[in-house]
Amino acid sequence: MTAADGGTGVSAEGATAQRSGGPLLLGVRHHGPGSARAVLRALEAHRPRVLLIEGPPEGDGIVALAGDETMRPPVALLAHAVDEPGRAAFWPLAGFSPEWVALRWALEHDVPVRFIDLPAAHALALAPRERGMDEGSEGGGEREGDAGGEGGTGEEGGADAESSSRRAARAVRLDPLAVLAEAAGYDDAERWWEDVVEHRGVSAGADPYAPFDELGAAMAALREEHADGARSGNDGNGKGRGDGREDGDGTADDAGDGDGEGARRGGDLHRDEIREAHMRLRVRDAVREFGADEVAVVCGAWHVPALAARARVADDKQRLKGLPKVKAEITWVPWTHRRLARRSGYGAGITSPGWYGHLFASSDRVVERWMTKVARLLRAEDHGVSSAHVIEAVRLADALAAMRGRPLAGLTETLDAVRSVMCEGSDVPLALVHDKLVVGDVLGEVPEGAPAVPLQRDLTRQQRRLRLKPEASERELDLDLREETDSARSRLLHRLGLLGIDWAVPARSRTGSTGTFRESWRLCWEPELSVRTAEAGVWGTTVEGAATAKAVSQAAEATVLAEVTGLAERCLLAELPEALPVVMRALADRAALDADVGRLAEALPALVRSVRYGTVRGTDSAALTEVAHGLAERVCVGLPPACAGLDADGAEAMRRHIDSVHRSMALLARPDSAGEPDTGATDSADGSAPAGGTDSAGVQARWRAALRKLAARDRIPGLIRGRCVRLLLDDAQLTQEEAARLMGLALSPGTPPPEAAAWIEGFLAGGGVLLVHDERLLALVDGWLSSVPDDSFTDVLPLLRRTFAAFEAGVRRTVGELVRRGGLSASGTDPSDPYGAAPGEGRPGGPAPQPVRTGFGYGLDVARADAVLPTLRLLLRDAAPPHTAPPQAEPPHTESPHTQPPHTEPDSGPYARETVHEGAPR
Repeated sequence: MTAADGGTGVSAEGATAQRSGGPLLLGVRHHGPGSARAVLRALEAHRPRVLLIEGPPEGDGIVALAGDETMRPPVALLAHAVDEPGRAAFWPLAGFSPEWVALRWALEHDVPVRFIDLPAAHALALAPRERGMDEGSEGGGEREGDAGGEGGTGEEGGADAESSSRRAARAVRLDPLAVLAEAAGYDDAERWWEDVVEHRGVSAGADPYAPFDELGAAMAALREEHADGARSGNDGNGKGRGDGREDGDGTADDAGDGDGEGARRGGDLHRDEIREAHMRLRVRDAVREFGADEVAVVCGAWHVPALAARARVADDKQRLKGLPKVKAEITWVPWTHRRLARRSGYGAGITSPGWYGHLFASSDRVVERWMTKVARLLRAEDHGVSSAHVIEAVRLADALAAMRGRPLAGLTETLDAVRSVMCEGSDVPLALVHDKLVVGDVLGEVPEGAPAVPLQRDLTRQQRRLRLKPEASERELDLDLREETDSARSRLLHRLGLLGIDWAVPARSRTGSTGTFRESWRLCWEPELSVRTAEAGVWGTTVEGAATAKAVSQAAEATVLAEVTGLAERCLLAELPEALPVVMRALADRAALDADVGRLAEALPALVRSVRYGTVRGTDSAALTEVAHGLAERVCVGLPPACAGLDADGAEAMRRHIDSVHRSMALLARPDSAGEPDTGATDSADGSAPAGGTDSAGVQARWRAALRKLAARDRIPGLIRGRCVRLLLDDAQLTQEEAARLMGLALSPGTPPPEAAAWIEGFLAGGGVLLVHDERLLALVDGWLSSVPDDSFTDVLPLLRRTFAAFEAGVRRTVGELVRRGGLSASGTDPSDPYGAAPGEGRPGGPAPQPVRTGFGYGLDVARADAVLPTLRLLLRDAAPPHTAPPQAEPPHTESPHTQPPHTEPDSGPYARETVHEGAPR
């Protein structure tokens, strides 16, 4: 196959002759520090008059920004469609990327720079819409195969019928470096690249072009060996997904139909061929303008054979004819080392950007400097690492490299040494080293003059004013809403959340505060947020204006009441006064038309939180309060009939609604929520609201009346009835005796076991501590469980298992101990007492009544209690401050003047001597 026939095959000899009367072709591995150093040496030796770099030509207008003092890599060229900002592509560059090194060299020597890859206007139009945001689309997407890295999956059909040659071609598409490494006897492409490139020393007088000749010849051999279908599976999206192409017979005629679909139709055209055709045309233009010997090209090594091939101009133009096109804009955006990591999904990524950055920045003593960084990091995390650890780790890394036959210690050897010497064999601190150093969380910076949408510029101004610097590393931020600066920060973060720019997400407060005047956030800036900001730019030019417009739009489109209440809460937190009235009107309309109690109950919590936060933030929440009271009234009225006749799943869903509404009612009744004093009134016996009470107190009373109705109705599922009894008991609206009576009715012999088990599940859903401290309830449960027939026990066992498994371990253990001890009585009497006296009431002629602690047995074991007194006195005497007299000893046991001791005489028992002579000198 020849280039004229539509192929890209070229001989190895042709690939190494790029300096014989032609432009200087520098094939590199993207993000390779060894390639970056080699490019710098080659440019210094050749001194071209123009530099061509693989990248979108739209970037020519902003290339000068790379020389700005405030530009800090890693950065990326971001191109997006003007009419559809979500369709975007990145071209990342790190400080050790060959393209970045070449770019900075050209700017320092006043050499014009031009990007020669397929324009972003075509690349974005060719990218499938459902793929959304691409990383390195077209320009950087093929980088994975340019000179190594991990490729895609190549989703071709007919895998079972593939020939061996086609499977080999797929392997080349995935990772050309893996093929070269395997040919050299390596099972790891990264180790092979380190040995032959990164650790390769450069002697004085060495040929600066030799590395490029060798790499170009290797790629030419691979392309010639696997010309049929090689590289056809990478569609340029940077994630290595195949385009379905199975054969390599695509020709230039496939793209010449003028309908713009030839490049995508059935995968009949190689994406690389389109890109390489455009590159050749741009190279020819530069040669005509500056001369062949004055042109230098920096591109992926995979493309070098194609650029060196003799292809006809007509064929290249034919390939580009009829390509679809969109209007695109391009700018510089910050990037991160973490996004360069291959595991992040970036097609041209590398596994260890932090390590590669260290290799590029360290000209000598690479291992020693690296171990010093590791030691500094571990010390900062309170790990004991000394200078001796560093010395021994360096020695071990060098010894491992010698044993493995490597020229220098690589990343594998250094990590093995760190694990053995500094981490004491543990992978836990080693994971920290990998995350913070091997990958790293460096975030680049771009100049303020870089093109940006107005929304991005407003966001940048607010970030600078509020001292919220975007950082790639995750950090937590605690805000005190009573402070003006923190309040403004909260507003900004909530507004960004409304816009879908998830720079910060709510987190649990590190201070443990549950007050409404505190907020905690977890911040982490990702490069994709720049695209999200561009997308949100359609809503407005400022953060507040864009958030307001989007909230109004969402209120008009919302169809579920809970969505509108959630939106109202977010508008209140974001302080959007212009959007809140619109949202409130939509909320009132939806609430008036919605008769489903479940949806009303689901919507109420967010609305009540809005009322509460509105008071804390100084926002007028009168309208919210009115709507919240209306929803609460409707829930109270409609809940009892809505709970009748529910199945198990419906009862469980309604129980969750009851729990959330109960918490909301408590918030709504607070003075700081309703803006009115809480009278503390409770509902009357019939459940009616107290006369003269405030609206909040009246709503609370009506809610408790609804719970009473649910607890007393037989047609209500047991799960809901038991839960209502527990809620009323926790709120002191039921006495212990009344709760025990209701439990006794629910667990009576006439109740089906599954229904009784569901009642227990609802009652104990809030925790089982109640059983520990109320013996009557535990006795009722124990007695009912013992009476369940054998044929019904297996039916109720899952419910009981689920109920008791939710208890804390200590509660389960205590309940089990009480049941094992026995002697439980639902009537609160001692079953062993023939008189049936309750504990502490005494018996005729018996001992004095003893104080009873419910759930811990009857009476006090005086002998056991006396046994600990000597030790306790010794502890208290030793703990007394100096120059103070020891505490006066209390009598070990005070007897009633009318009764005899129930256990032993004072001078008897195993501890009598210690008790009598306690005050004697020792």
